[in-house]
Amino acid sequence: MTKVISAQNDLWTLRKIQALVGMETILLKKQIESAQSRIHFFEEQHSAFGKEGLHGHVDDMDIVEWEVEIATLERLQKKLARLEHVNFEYE
Repeated sequence: MTKVISAQNDLWTLRKIQALVGMETILLKKQIESAQSRIHFFEEQHSAFGKEGLHGHVDDMDIVEWEVEIATLERLQKKLARLEHVNFEYE
């Protein structure tokens, strides 16, 4: 679903909103890259065990942190997708 933001006769407001959405998009992309990097590091570090073999070989808190990173990544990707479907119209 595409979202439309309309600014009737107020180009300044529309440009400000576009700039804010653009900045938020950049921040989300950086956060996504960071989460992906942490997930990749964990998986590289523990790849010998496979997903099912982690328990008993890896500290439980490390597993919890990894699972939280995956959930965080999914949440950030959903937010980014919503912002990328915003269209701006000037009337």
